[in-house]
Order: sequence, then structure tokens, then C-alpha cells
Amino acid sequence: MKVKDFMIQDVITVNQNDTIKRLLNTLVEHKIGGVPVVDSEGKLVGMISDGDVLRTIRPKDTVVYDYYNLMTYTYEKGNIQNILSHLKDQSLMKIAKKHGLITVKADDPIETVLKLLAKHHFKKIPVIDEQNKVVGVISRGDVIRTIQKNILQSL
Repeated sequence: MKVKDFMIQDVITVNQNDTIKRLLNTLVEHKIGGVPVVDSEGKLVGMISDGDVLRTIRPKDTVVYDYYNLMTYTYEKGNIQNILSHLKDQSLMKIAKKHGLITVKADDPIETVLKLLAKHHFKKIPVIDEQNKVVGVISRGDVIRTIQKNILQSL
């Protein structure tokens, strides 16, 4: 079996020039947890997930050590509203993964995807063609649904 037997071809993507606010709107509107980031020609330039967003907006604690009094002070360096107010209009490329992207091709064996999903704990892997254009996406759920629907039913 090949990747093309499992992948979703109607891929939801975001453009590299979109804002973080636009990204969040896309994730919520389509009820998805991550998307490929493409340029104006549809070529893959990054991946971004809900986890990337959460890591970016989580309030950071700052710790100050007072060695004279042997005490430690912790304070919150901003709340979510302030962080989002600052980030919402910034480019999503600020938080997208841009380097070391893992991809597969439609004709790759499904075993390749299984190994990648297990090894890297990815939720989704973009499927690209020879020109690096996104032609699909394959997720853990896609693999499980296809196995259940097409393979287990016949056993």
C-alpha cells in the first residue's frame, strides 16, 4: 500500500504571509490541529501546529534570585491576552517550523509513514510532489481510519 491510499488530497494550508490570527482562525474553522505552510506557488515552506501556538502564547515565568537574602522570586511575565495582543498580527512564520521538515511522496510505501509517525511523534506529515508542492497530508487518524475501514473489515 502507498501513501496515496491513505492521504487526504483536499489539503488545508496557510500562506507564509498569513498572520498568527489568520492561522488560528483557520485551525478553528476547519477543526484541525496543524497545517502545511506554503508560498504563493503552493510549495512547502513550513509546518505549524496548535502545539507551536500553545508554546508561543503560554505565559513565561521569570525567576529572580536574591543571593543576599537567599530567596527566590517568581513572577509572571505577561498574560495570554497581552501576549496575543502583541502576536496576533505577526507573521505565522515567526513560530512555524521551517527547517528539517519531514515529508513523503504519494508513491512512498505506507510503512515509511508509519515509521516517521512513530519515531518523531508527528500528528501530520505533508505529502509533496517533485516540485515540492503540497499534494496531500497524512495524519495518524488517516492511517487508523483507513486501516479500520479497508483492512480490518476484510479480515
